[in-house]
Amino acid sequence: MTNPILACPLCKGPLSVVQNSLVCPANHCFDRAKQGYWNLLAVQQKKSIDPGDNPGMVSARSQFLDLNHYLPLAETVQGLLQQHTAHLASAQILDMGCGEGYYTNLWQSALTQHQFIGLDISKHAVKAATRRNKDIAWLVASGANMPIADNSLDVLSVLFSRLMPAPFAKALKDNALLILVWPSSDHLAQLKQQMYKDVKESSYDPAAELETLFRLKSQQALSFDFTLDNAEHLQTLLLMTPHGQRINDETKANLVNQLPMTLSFSVNIGCFEKRASTS
Repeated sequence: MTNPILACPLCKGPLSVVQNSLVCPANHCFDRAKQGYWNLLAVQQKKSIDPGDNPGMVSARSQFLDLNHYLPLAETVQGLLQQHTAHLASAQILDMGCGEGYYTNLWQSALTQHQFIGLDISKHAVKAATRRNKDIAWLVASGANMPIADNSLDVLSVLFSRLMPAPFAKALKDNALLILVWPSSDHLAQLKQQMYKDVKESSYDPAAELETLFRLKSQQALSFDFTLDNAEHLQTLLLMTPHGQRINDETKANLVNQLPMTLSFSVNIGCFEKRASTS
């Protein structure tokens, strides 16, 4: 991929493809992995030896998402992407925290005229993503230090991932779009009620955190029910959520005994426009 919007994670110089490597004017060099992705996560940006989702979590996420229970979310965000980029011949769209690429792949397959980039800090997730789609530029990188040129993205999508207002604003063009998806208090409520004695209401308000750099254009709720009918599917869901790390064997057995189980999917989808005065 020859893409002028990629920037060196060490010096922020533009990256160019030279044979099978990315090279900046300062001669920092990054080789393409055999699976096709670029590892642009500098050692000094790692907070652990192997950051992000481990292979087990990535496998569980892939297996669960491929059941298409969350397809309505993918389709809703795809509609927002189509609406916002309708006037652009070829938009630059980055999916931050792309994981194993379920959503990014569906969007790119429908909107082939646009340039899609998938970024995640987990090399295991990005390796899995490359198997889904070779037409996406997959990056192992830090969302806090995206290897992207300033003011270069038309859209940044962030689904169930960490909110970082300043890096988001830095990468987006003026008046470009940030699509943010975060769970409501009702999301997977049936699981939480079984696992925790005291289920707290969420007071998360990303609009307040984003206010100085972004303006809220629109917000919608997306809610629907889906049913799990076997223990393997329940296990993959548990393993791909933070809840799966906290559950004990007794609670897990109790959940399995309740199958088939109907669960609530409930999220908020916010479209935020980068304020033109920021950079």
